[in-house]
Amino acid sequence: MSSQNGSTSYAVQAKDVNVYYGDFRAVKNINLDIEKNKITAFIGPSGCGKSTLLRAFNRMNDLIPISHMNGEIIYRGKNLYDDDVDPVEVRRRIGMVFQKPNPFPKSIYENIAWGARINGYKGDMDQLVEESLRSAAIWDEVKDKLDQSGLSLSGGQQQRLCIARTIAVKPEIILMDEPCSALDPIATLKIEELMRQLQEQYTIIIVTHNMQQAARSSDFTAFLNMDTEDRSGYMVEFSETSEMFTNPQNQQTEEYITGRFG
Repeated sequence: MSSQNGSTSYAVQAKDVNVYYGDFRAVKNINLDIEKNKITAFIGPSGCGKSTLLRAFNRMNDLIPISHMNGEIIYRGKNLYDDDVDPVEVRRRIGMVFQKPNPFPKSIYENIAWGARINGYKGDMDQLVEESLRSAAIWDEVKDKLDQSGLSLSGGQQQRLCIARTIAVKPEIILMDEPCSALDPIATLKIEELMRQLQEQYTIIIVTHNMQQAARSSDFTAFLNMDTEDRSGYMVEFSETSEMFTNPQNQQTEEYITGRFG
């Protein structure tokens, strides 16, 4: 994949993106510029296509046989959907953390090392494992039990292990699909604090149902809604988070963030 940066301050851009499942258009006409080293939140009611849009950024929808898309996702000056782009490489550069923590049924150490190894990492693996776990703010909790199963950890620890696993392959962008929805409030706050630390090195895009989380944790927010006619998700409004939550430009946005619908 071409690695020219161009002069853009954007990490990735969606241009006229439409994603379909068979004949059903799940999201339509999305245009979105994601700034580097910022946290961008996608909010909106269930079924409005937030996760579908998120997965378009690293071609995870390709894994669904009936899914197809048109439009462009531009990363480093290249459309990620061009025929000469390797989707596996895309997913290394643009990592993913899922809603439910999904550690491999391997040791904590191997959870981190495995992905790096299959991506051809030749450096000091012990150092990479420690650095990744430190970056995910979980090293102190697991350093004495690296040979234990990742599945032995609590839910919040498992999610931070999954974030460490994503970091280990050195992505530039991290996608998070409701990463706290299965976690208690204390674990949720740890993930939010961690996101703030990580944005110094990574661009983060998060899908969340939690308005407070979007308001606390993100720099920019995109509000999506579902079209009542064709049930497609579309973007209502996109702005700096502080602006959206204090001075939304669209009545739908105001009604959603104040809890009057959704």
